[in-house]
Amino acid sequence: MIERVDPFIGTEATELPPPSGIAASWWWPKPQIGNTHPGATHPLGMVSACAYSGAYPTGYGRYDLATEGVPPTLHDRQLASGFTHFQQSGTGAIRKYYNYLRVTPMVVPLDELGARWEITEEEASPGRYAATLASGVRDEITVGPKSAVHRVTFPAARSARVVIDFSLGGLDIPYGATVPLRAQLESVGPGIAQGEIVVEGTPLAVHIECDAEDWRQMLWYDRRLMPGGSRLDFSHIRPTTLRPFGLMWAGPAEAGRTVELRMGFSLRGVEQARENLRRDLGADGGFAERRDRTAKAWRRELRKVSIETASEERETVFATALYHSLIKPCLARDESPFWPTSGPFAFDLSTMWDIYRTQLPLLTTLMPERAVELANALLTICEEEGNFPIGYRMARGSDRFSRQGSALAHTFLADLCQLGLPGIDWDWALVHMHADLRRTYGEDFLLHGEAHPISHTLDLAFGYWCTAKVAERMGDRALLEELRPLAARWANAYDRETGLLKDSTFYEGSRYNYSFRLQHDMAGRIALSGGEDAFVAQLDRFFGIGADAVRQPGVAPGLDEMAAGYALGRFEGLNNEPDMEAPWAYHYAGRPDRTAEIVHAALHQQFGTGRGGLPGNDDSGGLSSWLVWATLGLFPVAGQNVLLVNAPAVKRADLRVGEERFAIRTRGFREPERDGPAQYVQTVELDGATVEGGWIPGDALHRGGELLVTLGPEPSGWASSAAHRPPSSPGASSPQTAAASPAAPPTTTTAPTAGAAS
Repeated sequence: MIERVDPFIGTEATELPPPSGIAASWWWPKPQIGNTHPGATHPLGMVSACAYSGAYPTGYGRYDLATEGVPPTLHDRQLASGFTHFQQSGTGAIRKYYNYLRVTPMVVPLDELGARWEITEEEASPGRYAATLASGVRDEITVGPKSAVHRVTFPAARSARVVIDFSLGGLDIPYGATVPLRAQLESVGPGIAQGEIVVEGTPLAVHIECDAEDWRQMLWYDRRLMPGGSRLDFSHIRPTTLRPFGLMWAGPAEAGRTVELRMGFSLRGVEQARENLRRDLGADGGFAERRDRTAKAWRRELRKVSIETASEERETVFATALYHSLIKPCLARDESPFWPTSGPFAFDLSTMWDIYRTQLPLLTTLMPERAVELANALLTICEEEGNFPIGYRMARGSDRFSRQGSALAHTFLADLCQLGLPGIDWDWALVHMHADLRRTYGEDFLLHGEAHPISHTLDLAFGYWCTAKVAERMGDRALLEELRPLAARWANAYDRETGLLKDSTFYEGSRYNYSFRLQHDMAGRIALSGGEDAFVAQLDRFFGIGADAVRQPGVAPGLDEMAAGYALGRFEGLNNEPDMEAPWAYHYAGRPDRTAEIVHAALHQQFGTGRGGLPGNDDSGGLSSWLVWATLGLFPVAGQNVLLVNAPAVKRADLRVGEERFAIRTRGFREPERDGPAQYVQTVELDGATVEGGWIPGDALHRGGELLVTLGPEPSGWASSAAHRPPSSPGASSPQTAAASPAAPPTTTTAPTAGAAS
């Protein structure tokens, strides 16, 4: 699987063949680019490293800031001023852009630091990135969980340099730069240096070792050398007074001379940074050993899923999606800079809104022990800072993106609880889950029966349902009875005349995009639309069944164009998150054939190979995880311990889940075609037993076994009977009496929140 990964997928603007059929009617409002980077990464590691151009949003590439339509370009070709560390993965307007400690190998004077060179001969694979600058210098980079190693190869030069800029951070866009607040840097001895910068309120320490001991080792400030100087201290730095500063090694180079630079990182000081480097590299390790170990780590994770398909393109798209799904979040045990205790710590949850439906369930399936580690990190953050985060970056006072959603950590925790995974104190968890529901939008929910943006009403009601599942496991009957009627308040979010959400503001979408999420009481939800036939008719309109093709936004689309697009009330075609689970809503109305048609069109028309192979921001693997699940013919109903079953897009697949193996086999499979018809499920068997409904328990994967799916060219009666719907769990109150006289919604608009991209 690792040989099929192409880290360049998603690094440039979407470039896919024109869509046809159903897919041609879907409208893409958000940036048409994956926003990925091809840099070196480690599975769920703390560090990444990549060529730096200053472009949005990862620091890599050619593009300017974009929140809608086709992104404008900053550069007409691939450029780099060096190689930086710590990048986001596939996100949008995160406002925390990292790209710290730029390493620039040079054969020109230090005055030219910051110039951009064209880069060629780019190579990338899981755990390794390499590029050659137009100056003729080549940098190969690999990373460990908490380290990076550069192997620089020089052309012949009288004065060659490896320069590290401690002052650089962020992007080369307005308001995108990050300026250190404080910094200190010192030469410790020949080939050894260390330092710390405080960026976004976080102390980032680095221990550096360079094997060019025959070269001069010097500090520099404002592009001027400091011969004999061994230390720089800045107690307070202002953006208006910042001058670049850093460290360099310099000397003559014969053609082919290599210099190896080893960097250990920590959020807890230079001593821990040094220990992290020792732990990552071993006593005598260097670039080659670290590269091989990281490749081995990626191979171990990626081979947890194998597929059989005759299409090399499909295999590349799938392998790359699986790779992108396992880059974030960053798990950095014992690294919290904000509290003194050891234990799990995590950052780059960018954001829970992006990943809770697809990526976190995939992480829970393939890496259950790391999912438990993440859960304990979230619980510690809640205990220390007073809230479960929606978004959490490597920054003090992390931007929580509260407008996006509420109580999303509850969904993740409920999944872990229902699976019975060990390692979590559920009494501790239950206290924080219950208390967190009363914060932020939770007050309005309790006082008025609903909260605006109205999607938060759905979030909070489901958060109460998820908390009730944990209370049930812990045997807390009193709390369970308190939570159940609050979980039933989801119905207060809907207009009973239309069967859709009430008018409100919506984050990156409209009421249509949020109206078809998979709730715990789907039977009650369908009843609000007037029954199954009416619900299916609404879904058909939403997915554009029989509708005309639409025109996608271009570069810098105008307000009128965007408003007209949102007015379509149309599926966003995986260009954005709010409706990525909606295709499976058909299952709850007995129409899995429609699910098959929508998912088939999305899988084969919205993804491809090449740099433009993603339809929108990958969002920390949220989008890529959707593709992984859909290819397998499964979809996790997050928080509910349910897997919906659909037609797999491959002949067979094997998953390693903990110590168990789960096999997906097909009968009657044909290789799908991009513009060809969908395949439909005829029958399903789980370990030889017939599955009448369109779902299996979520913990079936963790038990191991075999799922046999028989496929055919026409819809069948499978999972269409009313007696075999996926589970639906009504609360203590009916939809008509979920809350007494909720307050009238404020006068708002159905237009989406502007100026942000996930």
